Formats: sequence, structure tokens, C-alpha cells
Amino acid sequence: MTLQAPRFFPQPGAAVRTAAAALVGLSLVLGAPQGAEAQSRPDSFASLAEQVSPSVVNITTATMVETSTGPGPMVPEGSPFEDFFRDFLDRNGPDGRPPRRSSALGSGFVISEDGFIVTNNHVIEQADEITIEFFSGEELEAEVIGTDPNTDLALLKVEADEPLPFVPWGDSDAARVGDWVMAMGNPLGQGFSVSAGIVSARGRALSGSYDDYIQTDAAINRGNSGGPLFNMDGEVIGVNTAILSPNGGSIGIGFAMSSRVAQNVIDQLQRYGETRRGWLGVRIQDVTDDLAEGLGLEEARGALVTDVPEGPAMEAGIESGDVILNFDGRDVEDTRSLVRQVGNTDVGKTVRVIVFRNGETETLRVTLGRREEAEAMPAAAPATEPEAPAQSEVLGMTLSAVTPDLAEDLGVPEDAAGIVVAEVDPASEAYEKGLRVGDLITEAGQQTVATVAEFEDRMEEAREAGRKSLLLLVRRNGEPRFVALSLE
Repeated sequence: MTLQAPRFFPQPGAAVRTAAAALVGLSLVLGAPQGAEAQSRPDSFASLAEQVSPSVVNITTATMVETSTGPGPMVPEGSPFEDFFRDFLDRNGPDGRPPRRSSALGSGFVISEDGFIVTNNHVIEQADEITIEFFSGEELEAEVIGTDPNTDLALLKVEADEPLPFVPWGDSDAARVGDWVMAMGNPLGQGFSVSAGIVSARGRALSGSYDDYIQTDAAINRGNSGGPLFNMDGEVIGVNTAILSPNGGSIGIGFAMSSRVAQNVIDQLQRYGETRRGWLGVRIQDVTDDLAEGLGLEEARGALVTDVPEGPAMEAGIESGDVILNFDGRDVEDTRSLVRQVGNTDVGKTVRVIVFRNGETETLRVTLGRREEAEAMPAAAPATEPEAPAQSEVLGMTLSAVTPDLAEDLGVPEDAAGIVVAEVDPASEAYEKGLRVGDLITEAGQQTVATVAEFEDRMEEAREAGRKSLLLLVRRNGEPRFVALSLE
């Protein structure tokens, strides 16, 4: 099985265009569901399709593609053919063939009467020309207002003589597993087409930090990318984006970016032409059961701060080893929920952040920065301190100070602060939890360690405090993470 975007479908030489929607008929097999909140099984999707069809569009893109990148013909300097070949290559390229125009198809939908259109970023990425075809057959040229590769969304704009029919956003959070949905778009370049199914799952994450996909069994194929996923009220609750398929065709596992995420992104693109996400300025990891025990937390939840570079969090007093339990009045379940909450918060807003530190909770106030600006800045090198040579075998590891010879052998900076893992027993818990030769341990028991002796002191302190595990802050290639190792 491979996960892939339906993406756009390469336009065939004679693409079939039909102005009529292909409706999927569903026969009644079971009786009507019981209960006041149960959603009735529809006899037909025809009325809904007629209602929303004028607002769904086909998107055709055109891109100039170089035919070759190989070297051109060699002509001796001073040859009588030199000018001829120079003119020929200027017109046609180095291999003697002119660049060709590549066409592709995708889908989209109108969200305002003045011509704003939503689609996927990968549908229009690198396109030189974008043509919008409406259900009526009318075609208009579109311009790109803004794109967001992180959520694979794009906003286009067309200029029309009259107000355009459009569809409203719906509440994706209200969609329940088992609810009926209808997808519409341009699958496989066949023109306007409708498919129906149910919400198969919610809250799916594929590969992005802001992922919140609705999974559906409504047929989604190549060319459906950017099309809408409707609820039974004709509201858009998702933007069709990806499918899980072994062969590129629909097998009933499709994904649509939820309207909760999409609407916020599109609003920003419409207002600013770009995204403006909140930035807290921390590196984080999920809290596992053993980490929770090492931290003294009653349950494994929240986001564990592994590093605090210069930024809003540092200015507010957030520290490495803090567990963020609540952000701006909402509980934090894990790192993914915190990333989404911060990203959806306005830049410059001051929020309350509740952290767990040394067995107690503290409330801090943080004024958020802008993520896009932070990502554009080069990362600062971590502060380092020299240490005295020493070596010891503990918890299945051989730990050593960072000596010049060892640093050269293991690829560790000579001035690195902490103690280095020189060997790891493959049968040990340390190896099982991912510790490897060359890893740098900078904290043990939420206190800095500069020597092996200090590490052993942290172990004794943890045992005396009744801890069953020791919490380590480990850095590999500059990236930090916490690991809890059993002391028993």
C-alpha cells in the first residue's frame, strides 16, 4: 500500500468533458436508523448535487517543460556554422527541440461570489497558466492569491462579470464517523462527477505538522484533488487531498483536509496572501508512561519541552523539562495538539500557558511570535561547556567525558557540554529506547551533568527520592529528546 495524493491527472489528447454530473445511486437495503440524532439514509443525492454543482470547478494548468538538460552540439569556434547553430539553439534549446507545454487537471470550489476559489497547492504548483472551467462550461483565467505547502492548500481568484454561485464552509468537528458525505470533482479527467460515502475516521495525520484529515470511502481518484467534500447540508467539511492505494486508483480510503484547518488557512491567504501562524519557540516530544513516572506526572499527557531556543517561550520563562499541560485555556493532550493550537493562534497574542515543573504547576504568560519568520532565521548553535575526563559503565552504557580523541572518533564536538555515550549494550534498555554511540547526555534527573560523577549523583538522588526511573535529556546531531531509563 502506498499513500499518495490524487493530484492532477495528465490531460489526454481528447479529454472527455461532460456538463452533467454522474450521480451515484444508492438503494435502500436497511430500515431507517433509530434515534433522534441518527442521520437518515438518503434516497438520492440528486438534489444535493444540483444545489452545489454550479460552485464546483475543474482546473486546467499549463506548464512549459524543458525537453532535455543534456549538453548541446559542439561547434568549432570560427566555424561558418557557428552563427547558425547559436540562433537555432536560442530558439529550440540545447538539444535542438523546443520546450513543450504540459497540461494537467484538478478540481476546486468557489467560496465567494467575487471569485475566490480553493484547491490543493499541488494542483497549481509551478503552473504558468491556470484555467477554471465552471459547471456551465464557461472558462476563466485564474491568478494565484496564496499557497500553503504545509497543508497543501491554495487560493485562486477569477474575475467574472456577474456574481458567482459559491458554497459555504461547514463544521468538520461536528461530522461523526458514519455520517454521509459527498465528494465532487474531476476524477481522471472525465469531467464533473459525484461520488458518495461515509466518514470512515476523523483526525487522521499523514505527514504534516498541521494535519487533520477526514477519512472517507467516497470514491476519490486522480483529478479529484482540491475538490470539496460535502455534508448533507451542502457545506464543505473537507478538501479532497490524498488517497491510500496500491495502484493509484480508489480503494475506498481517501483523505480530505478538515474545514477546521482549511478555513483558517484560506482566511489568512485571502487577507495576507500568506499564512501567519503563531510560534511558541520550543522543541517538544510526547510524554510516555515511563517519562511521566520519571517526571512525577500522574498520567502521560501534555508536551514535554526538550529545548528552548531564543524566542517567546524563553522570554516567558519556559524551561527544558517543563511539561506543557494547557495552552490558552485548552488542555494539551500531546505534541500534535499543541502544534495545532499554537499554529491556529494569532501572532502577537498573549496567552496563558500552564506547565508542570518539579512536581508543581506554574502559569506563565507568553506573547506568540510568527512561525514563518522564525523558520527563516538560522538556528543558533547550542551553548557548550568543557568537562573533565572520566568514564563509567552504568545502565547498560559506557559513559565518558568528551575528550579530543573520543570526539574525533565519535563525531562529537570537542567543546560539547555533557557526557557522551561511548558504548551501548545491545541487550540493554538503553539500546531498546534508542540510545546509541555518540549520543550526548546533557541532563539527568532534570539537572545538567558535565561529568560522569555528576550523572551517578543524579542516579542516587533519584533512588533516594523513590523514583523508579531516571529522566535523561539526550542530544543527537544537536536535536534533543528525553528518555527515561529504569533504575531497578
